[in-house]
Amino acid sequence: MFSKVLSAAVLGIEGYLVEVEAHLDFGLPKFATVGLPDGAVKESKERVIAAIKNSGFRLFSHRITVNLAPADIRKEGSAFDLPMAIGILVASGQLDQETLRDTVILGELALDGRVRPIRGGLPISIAVRDKRVGRILLPRENAKEAAIAGGLTVFPVESVLDTVDLLNDGSGREPFTVDVAEVFRRHTQYALDFMEVKGQEHVKRAIEVAAAGGHNVLMIGPPGSGKTMLAKRIPSILPDLTLDEALETTKIHSVAGLLPPDTALIATRPFRSPHHTISDAGLIGGGHIPRPGEVSLAHHGVLFLDELPEFRKNVLEVMRQPMEDGGVTISRATVSLTYPANFMLVAAMNPCPCGYFSDPTHDCTCQIPQIQRYRSRISGPLLDRIDIHIEVPSVKYSELAGKATGEPSESMRRRVILAREVQLERFRGAPGMYCNAHMDTKPIRRHCAIDSQSDVLLQTAITRLGLSARAYDRILKVARTIADLEGCAAIQAAHIAEAIQYRSLDRDFTGMM
Repeated sequence: MFSKVLSAAVLGIEGYLVEVEAHLDFGLPKFATVGLPDGAVKESKERVIAAIKNSGFRLFSHRITVNLAPADIRKEGSAFDLPMAIGILVASGQLDQETLRDTVILGELALDGRVRPIRGGLPISIAVRDKRVGRILLPRENAKEAAIAGGLTVFPVESVLDTVDLLNDGSGREPFTVDVAEVFRRHTQYALDFMEVKGQEHVKRAIEVAAAGGHNVLMIGPPGSGKTMLAKRIPSILPDLTLDEALETTKIHSVAGLLPPDTALIATRPFRSPHHTISDAGLIGGGHIPRPGEVSLAHHGVLFLDELPEFRKNVLEVMRQPMEDGGVTISRATVSLTYPANFMLVAAMNPCPCGYFSDPTHDCTCQIPQIQRYRSRISGPLLDRIDIHIEVPSVKYSELAGKATGEPSESMRRRVILAREVQLERFRGAPGMYCNAHMDTKPIRRHCAIDSQSDVLLQTAITRLGLSARAYDRILKVARTIADLEGCAAIQAAHIAEAIQYRSLDRDFTGMM
């Protein structure tokens, strides 16, 4: 008495097929699960037995062995409940093996036989499609994301009994489908708009430059100056996600179990804002069973770190590698997983511990050594990866009370898209490089040549304003982006001058006290 049911699982953010083999034999009643199952998979035997009995099927006193192949990859999660139950029904002669041809089955079971949602519906469906398996049966809550994959027949199921009925006579049931174009149309709207931000025109200009070149940005200002408000609106001026980017982003959220209900596809750029008490594993990913962290959940979007100096130093330092490589590799004794992490970092901080250094309306109570210690919590290597530092002053009452609104996000986004198109053409054929922020030393020398006037201006800034050496390449990259926004083929002195203003943390502030 043997059966085989096709199922699937997720490794990292990629799906792979799993064969669920069930064998029933005479002997003392026992349920054994083999094939490197974790605790959740081992516990499934209690759910499976109860679900079969409560669905009205017979379960004789047999020795039951379930094998999950390939047996050299650890299986975790509860998605094997339903295929185990179906396999036992086939092995006991209550369901025909032929009904399972070219069918992948997934689902967690309740004790009464109902099917509950699972994680990783989209990456699993993509793997099933690529393996050319005909159809997939999975919980109704996961049907939309599964149908997004395309190229396979998706049937949502609600219980063990519903699954058996579908397998026995599924010809009369229509498969579940999703209109991808309609999903994009309905889910590409942003709730927040820069039009709602009053004042701070120079900050909005810096943010536009950052978005146009893919530059990381750090905002420094007193409490209540609007840093968080500005950061939350940055996704609204970034270029729209392509279908491939949307699928990759959705896969990460699906694996993490964070895909919103009734959402088939994440069509807007994600915005993640973890609290400063987060651990390093929570930020970059990890854990006993590896899960993607905040840097991966912000893939193709914005990672906002508010109160940057309040984050633990070791947490900030582990972020340097993902910022450099665009991905996170998590190694364990049995497996090594890679999660994508190509994000735009937006950080915010106060200028000093009390928050009011250089603020004209409040007195700062901090001493210079306190301010130096506070700012030194952000290491040089991390600052090295942030191209734009912008000061965000308090908003004047006249601007707050005025009826004038700011420029809408749509206008800013049009300029950003035009600048990005110039950069895509510039870096055509250069793998992994599609915006100015990705340039290293060689491309900077090739694409950021400056005239003698600009060279004199840059030299003066480095020597007289106390700018650090690391600011040199950053200024050139940002100036290149400013020139792209202005539609200029060559970098001009005005572009260099504006880029210099975006390096406030590199200046010597002690003379301002």
